[in-house]
Amino acid sequence: MGYDEALAIYERVVADYPDLKVKGKANRYTSMNGNMFSFLDKNGELKLRFSEAEKKAYNETYGTGDVIQHNSVMRGYIGVTPAIMADEETLKKLFASCVAHAKTLKPKATKKT
Repeated sequence: MGYDEALAIYERVVADYPDLKVKGKANRYTSMNGNMFSFLDKNGELKLRFSEAEKKAYNETYGTGDVIQHNSVMRGYIGVTPAIMADEETLKKLFASCVAHAKTLKPKATKKT
């Protein structure tokens, strides 16, 4: 799946949440209360943030591993498999769980006013 197709799917999934929007120009992401909780990397791979327990369960179920960006493991993030990206209903359920987790994160101060 190419970047443009992945971005279109990502935007459709996020559109189900009127209080959320896909931000960023070069690096597309969503955030809530100053916490980024999903992003589309430059290869068109969607990453979602969960609790460590949910991340572990997902990785065991789908045989995936840690999400590494700029030589660092991103705490709580999973890489969405191509099969799930192609199944929007499953992706929407996964994203709903991601949003639920994002709501539990402690708010961070943002740099924008």
